[in-house]
Amino acid sequence: MELRHLRAFRVVARTLSFTRAAAELHYAQSSVTEQIQALETELGSRLFDRRGRKLELTPAGERLIEYADRVLLLVEEARSAVVDNPDEPSGELTVGALETLCAHRLPSVLTRYRANHPKVKVTVREGNRGELYGAVRRGELDVCLTFGNPPADEALASRTLAHDRLMVAAPTGHRLSSLDEVRMLDLHQEAFLATETGCGFREMYDRAVNGLGPDGPVIIAEVTSLAALCSCVASGMGCALLPEIAISGHVARDEVVAIPLVDAASRTTVTMTWLRRWERKAALAAFLETASDVFTGLEQPV
Repeated sequence: MELRHLRAFRVVARTLSFTRAAAELHYAQSSVTEQIQALETELGSRLFDRRGRKLELTPAGERLIEYADRVLLLVEEARSAVVDNPDEPSGELTVGALETLCAHRLPSVLTRYRANHPKVKVTVREGNRGELYGAVRRGELDVCLTFGNPPADEALASRTLAHDRLMVAAPTGHRLSSLDEVRMLDLHQEAFLATETGCGFREMYDRAVNGLGPDGPVIIAEVTSLAALCSCVASGMGCALLPEIAISGHVARDEVVAIPLVDAASRTTVTMTWLRRWERKAALAAFLETASDVFTGLEQPV
């Protein structure tokens, strides 16, 4: 099996789209199709089924994906072991982060990293927590930055980079907007907006209101986009619970009011997570050091 065929298979399996896979791999769609067909011919099994407009992995494809991940991980480890120079990292580094961290924290890290390690080509991918952790496990990402603690997994290593206050974002003129701080009991039956279940921001909300039952706020709508959520708050639809960094721009533009939450679940962490077995990769080791240094400089008392 050719490595390029396995790489194409893995991307198609993740995106379940030949079109999106071709764009990500920078191939023509016909080239991706040919590579998958060549792999299927060699293995004597269909790897994908198309049901209407939906692409699905076959049982054979489901079995292959784990092996493809392991083979490509081992190839990358071998390459790093041979060509890596700890004093002058080179090659490629793929970094993933949540939308907010991509916009507000990662640029400072990447600017410092690029200045110190110009031979490394950096690729940035945005995603939600589940997508990012899954990509790190598969070796598609070298490292990811998220809010909150990573999942318990012996294959993963992590480091807390910073802490961020949780704020109640409220429309201008809302009854909460005149308060200097908010406690959970102040939010009794208050209309709240939240992101979808599984999102890191939703996990923060659920953890903060855990145990309040009918005494807590009420989610009146779920919004996928963080930008759309903040716009809904600004329009007066309801409030939201978010890290300070996530709403700082909206506050600066006087679109919403942010009031600190002072109860037990009033802070979250910014966490960096990577595959433990890749710690010796020079480009990754240099990034971990750079990110820690930059966040130390950005950290504010909370």
